[in-house]
Amino acid sequence: MAGIGLRSPHMQELLNTLPDVDLLEVHAENYFGAGKATEDLLTARLNYPISLHGVGLSIGSSDEISRPHLDSLQRLIYKTEPLFVSEHLSWGSIDGVYFNDLLPLPYTEEALDHFCSRVTQTQEILGRQILIENPSSYLRYQHSTIPEWDFLLTIRERSGAGLLLDINNVYVSARNLHFDPEEYLASIPGDAVEEIHLGGHTVKTFSEGELLIDDHGSPACDEVWALYIQALTRWGVTPTIVEWDTDLPELSRLLLESELARRCLERQRAVA
Repeated sequence: MAGIGLRSPHMQELLNTLPDVDLLEVHAENYFGAGKATEDLLTARLNYPISLHGVGLSIGSSDEISRPHLDSLQRLIYKTEPLFVSEHLSWGSIDGVYFNDLLPLPYTEEALDHFCSRVTQTQEILGRQILIENPSSYLRYQHSTIPEWDFLLTIRERSGAGLLLDINNVYVSARNLHFDPEEYLASIPGDAVEEIHLGGHTVKTFSEGELLIDDHGSPACDEVWALYIQALTRWGVTPTIVEWDTDLPELSRLLLESELARRCLERQRAVA
C-alpha cells in the first residue's frame, strides 16, 4: 500500500481524475471545520482509505492536552474511519502559546514518563491507537541519555502506540548528529512499524559544515530510497506515504513518487 500526502491544491484534481493510488494522508487539523475542505475529504474517502496525520496536538508539551483539539479530532475520526491516526514525538506549545514548529524533546527518563502518560491519555480519549513519528533533529541535548530508537520503542511498550517511521527523518538526523542510520533501522523490530514516510530535505552549507533541513520540498534522495529498501527488507511490506509540502509539484509528480514506493513494496512482497 503506497500513498501520497494529499494537500489542498491537489484535492480537486484528485476528485476529478481518481488516480490509481492506495492511500491518502492528510493533516488532520485542516479538516476540523465543517466547510468545503471537509466535504471534499469525505468525498475522497468514498474512493480511498485515509490516514490522519496530526501536527498540532503538542503531546510532549507541559501544557494540558487540548480537549477541544481532541474532540475535533475524534469527530473527524468518526467521519473518516481512518486507517491510521498519527502524531509526532515533539512539542509545540508552552503556556498556551503555539509555535509553528515540531520541537524536540530531551531523551531522558523524565521526558519519557511524561510523553508515555500523554500518549496513553490521548488514546484513552480517542478510543483508539495512535502512531508516533520520529522527528528530524538538528541538535542533541547534552543531558539526553536514551537513544531515540529506544525512546520510541519504550513509548510503544508502555502506551501501546504504534510507530510511524519517517526514513528521511532518520537520514537527516543521522547526518546532523553523526550516527549510523542503518543502526537505527536495525534497532527497530518490524512489528513496531505500522506506517512509513518518505520525503525530501535541503542541504545548507555553513562555515561549520553542512546541515540537513527536513522541508518536504523535494523528492527523497537516493540515500533515503536505499534506506527505505533496507527497512522493507527488515520489516516486510509496510504502508508507505510520500510527503511533499513546500514547492509543491504537479499531482502527477507526486503520484510518480508513490508509484516508485509501490514498486519497492511489490518487490519485497515477491521475495517474502
